[in-house]
Amino acid sequence: MSDPVLQLQKLAKTYNAGLPGEVQVLRGIDLTVQAGEVVALVAPSGAGKSTLLHMAGLLDQPDTGAVVFNGTDVTRLNDHKRTVIRRDEVGFIYQFHHLLPEFSAVENIVLPQLAAGTSRKMAEGKALDLLDKVGLKGRGLHRPAELSGGEAQRVAFCRALANGPRLLLGDEPTGNLDPATSDQVFGALMDLVRGTGLAAVIATHNLELAARMDRVVRLDAGQIVP
Repeated sequence: MSDPVLQLQKLAKTYNAGLPGEVQVLRGIDLTVQAGEVVALVAPSGAGKSTLLHMAGLLDQPDTGAVVFNGTDVTRLNDHKRTVIRRDEVGFIYQFHHLLPEFSAVENIVLPQLAAGTSRKMAEGKALDLLDKVGLKGRGLHRPAELSGGEAQRVAFCRALANGPRLLLGDEPTGNLDPATSDQVFGALMDLVRGTGLAAVIATHNLELAARMDRVVRLDAGQIVP
């Protein structure tokens, strides 16, 4: 059996450590995610879900513990190596789409591919293919301001998957959408994830969406709880 895509081992994180008012955000987190598995991370506000996702995506480092990616401990790699892994192996989706307003949908998906060294022709072909898969074939030339909220978020999903990552991390990716749009957009996301076989950790407050994923992990007060 191949190594899990992601292993978090005894992760702990305290902000302002040793100072008055310090906050222990993570308290010994253990989590394993396999290729093709979609894990729902359910947590109340302030429980540490965003911090956990930042650690998993190499945006921040734990005080103690390890982040193991495809069998390799990547916790203490230098900034350059961590940046390369984030660019090529990890896709991020946030509550707001964060598309670049001056660029079209296609261009927003092409840019991360160009940064990874993909030719423009191949990058544009990949962008159009991804847009087609989420039902936006005819919206590629539209800028974010010309798209609905649900359309813009689907473009953000395509951008997150543009470089063929092995791990997708989502922080309330449908949280800004009305229930009907949220359900539609989440369905598009799951189709993309299932079609690529990557590992995914999706933080959500929506228990109905969480129930549609493979496994639910609950985080409370910095710990995984039953």
